[in-house]
Amino acid sequence: MSTFGCLGILVFWGIGPVLHAAESVTLTNGFNMVCDHREPDGDRVRLYTSQGSSNFVEVDAAEIASVEEVPDPPPSPKLTAEPKLTHADVHQLIARAGAEHNLDVDLLASVVRAESGGNIHAVSRAGAQGLMQLMPGTAAQLGVTDSFRADQNINGGTAYLDALLVKYHDQLALALAAYNAGPAAVDKYHGIPPYRETRVYVARVITEFNRRKQWEKLHPSLQSGGTAALSSTHASQKHD
Repeated sequence: MSTFGCLGILVFWGIGPVLHAAESVTLTNGFNMVCDHREPDGDRVRLYTSQGSSNFVEVDAAEIASVEEVPDPPPSPKLTAEPKLTHADVHQLIARAGAEHNLDVDLLASVVRAESGGNIHAVSRAGAQGLMQLMPGTAAQLGVTDSFRADQNINGGTAYLDALLVKYHDQLALALAAYNAGPAAVDKYHGIPPYRETRVYVARVITEFNRRKQWEKLHPSLQSGGTAALSSTHASQKHD
């Protein structure tokens, strides 16, 4: 039975306002609107915009081409809050990822500091997420399903940096530039792109990395340890 026929029967039997779940109403002229409910009024129908509201759009019943129920949105998933992580917890995750990819823990810590300042829930203006600021597309390619889980984010970011170091033959500055601006930009300019943000980023990470190494020299008993230092043998050790 057509929508018009349904409306005609309802009016005939004197049934009052017809309440529905939210509905998507399409008119014969192609206009579409979502309404809370419809109220027949003779040959016309009032389309109310929201429940309890007096605002409505009135149209001829014959102008209604179709009505589709709009399903209720699915309930928001219950997010399992990640236990609050300490600096020691993050350091342990960095050390574990560094050991797996043969990357210096101080290098990874320097990247985390430059990228997010250690904020697990950091989001950049471009949409990069988490401790190592992974873009959603990059995260998906790395198998990261939740960039705000510290372990996943660090594992993904470490794997990505590892791949960039292999691509650029352990030239740290180029790998960092690619991490910040993308490999396409580095390849286009055959070096660090002339972007102020990228140049500042590379300098910031390397400065922090050197600072950490200097601190370890001055405090050998408190060295972080846990991974081998970045060296020219990185690629051959991992990928030969």
